[in-house]
Amino acid sequence: MVEKIVTIKNHAGIHCRPSSVILEAVGKYKDVSFKVIAPNGESDLSSILGLLSLGLHCDDKATLQISGDKEEEIIEEIASLFEYEFDFPQD
Repeated sequence: MVEKIVTIKNHAGIHCRPSSVILEAVGKYKDVSFKVIAPNGESDLSSILGLLSLGLHCDDKATLQISGDKEEEIIEEIASLFEYEFDFPQD
């Protein structure tokens, strides 16, 4: 198992759109276990509602835990999605 602490950078936090992108990426890995631990609870990333229920806002920190094949590579990919700024630039 590997762990990585991520900081949410999206201005609106992890809402529906980022959650769906994250879960789509997680869904590619069938033999890998995913878990997110946040100040408001934890989720195993098996459903969008589980992720949304964590209420992750901009600048919140969460810990990703991943177990399985190629976990070092996979954690970097998933962590980058948690830290990605999905919002469009403001003019």
